[in-house]
Amino acid sequence: MSAALAPLRHRPFRHLFIGTTANLLGNGVAPIALAFAVLDATGSVGSLGLVVGAHSLTGILFLLYGGVLADRLPRGPLLVGSSVVCAVSQAVIAALVLTHNAVIPLLMVLAAVNGASGSCYQPAAQALLPQTVPAESRRAALALSRIAGSSAVVAGASLGGVLVAAVGPGWGLAVDALSFVLAATSFALVRVQVAPPRPSPGLVHELRVGWREFTSRTWVWVIVVAFCFLNAGLTASFTVLGPAVADSTGIGRSGWGLALAAGSLGAVAGGVLSLRWRPRRAILVGCALMGLTATIPLLLALAPSTWLLVVANFVASVGSEQAGVAWYSTLNEQIPEDRLARVYAYDDLGSYLAIPLAQFVAGPAVLLLGLHATLYAAAALILLATLAMVATPSVRALAPRATEPLPAPEDAAPSSSL
Repeated sequence: MSAALAPLRHRPFRHLFIGTTANLLGNGVAPIALAFAVLDATGSVGSLGLVVGAHSLTGILFLLYGGVLADRLPRGPLLVGSSVVCAVSQAVIAALVLTHNAVIPLLMVLAAVNGASGSCYQPAAQALLPQTVPAESRRAALALSRIAGSSAVVAGASLGGVLVAAVGPGWGLAVDALSFVLAATSFALVRVQVAPPRPSPGLVHELRVGWREFTSRTWVWVIVVAFCFLNAGLTASFTVLGPAVADSTGIGRSGWGLALAAGSLGAVAGGVLSLRWRPRRAILVGCALMGLTATIPLLLALAPSTWLLVVANFVASVGSEQAGVAWYSTLNEQIPEDRLARVYAYDDLGSYLAIPLAQFVAGPAVLLLGLHATLYAAAALILLATLAMVATPSVRALAPRATEPLPAPEDAAPSSSL
């Protein structure tokens, strides 16, 4: 087995790999199936917004708590529990849709349960991965997981479209529930050595410790804050501004779909590249490559062409994947294992908060400034965020496997003013 595939030799990683891939495959199916299930039942876009909003809201509200749980409880069993709850909630939604008993209040409750239980998944899975392979294989393991994840999302979205068209959205939701069952089964087989849990001094204290760990390294919080603004520009470009340009130019909806698909393929290609290429200042190179994503809003404003967007989004996604692999592998190296999930939770929270805000603001911005000016503003936001990252001394100086001393054990840490 080649060095790139070496992590698959380790049984815990194989089971985690299968579980996370199954989870993401189902999550690729779910948005399409759920959207058409709600539209078939109500014919209302507003009702669809309520259901997906309930899922997003609880996912964000419980994200930090999920990070605390992932640092205090065994991560494998926590992933099993999260997957089981998600499987049950999706199965109930599927049954309601198939029996024509779907009503919006009940769908909102089930979507909220799914979002809350899923909030444990991301920080727990990210923090568990370093425990499943030796230190020298962690970067390759992360790259393999991201390749499989990107591929699973593409395959899941395609499968969701086929299922909705062929047998209806209810069966698509049933497939999503089965994917969570497969994920739970795989997670149950993950066996890693864990330290015995220590008595918890309380949720607020746990969050303070995580916040102190998050803010104690300048490069961590600078990158997360920068990505909050960068993601705002990208989200506005891809979910609101891009479709508007596509509908008003020769790109069309099919052309815009091709551009989005090219981005998914670029992420897969970027993951393959990261298996072979690791620059010494990987985090700096990754942050700098994020500037390539500004080409999307710039092309939409200056030269809206399908094939230019396809090439640009492919190349930008290859660069973005280098940033993703560098970010997660560096966090795995630098953050103490017993606090890693909480840092991931703060990272995810900073990223997710930008998404609904950008979607809400993009429309009014177009009305106030015009479409082209808003696209230029999105590109400027991306470039300024990229510049802020590469101009930060601690980002420029960060090298792999730095020998920065770890903080004292949590019980001996100084009190925080938070």
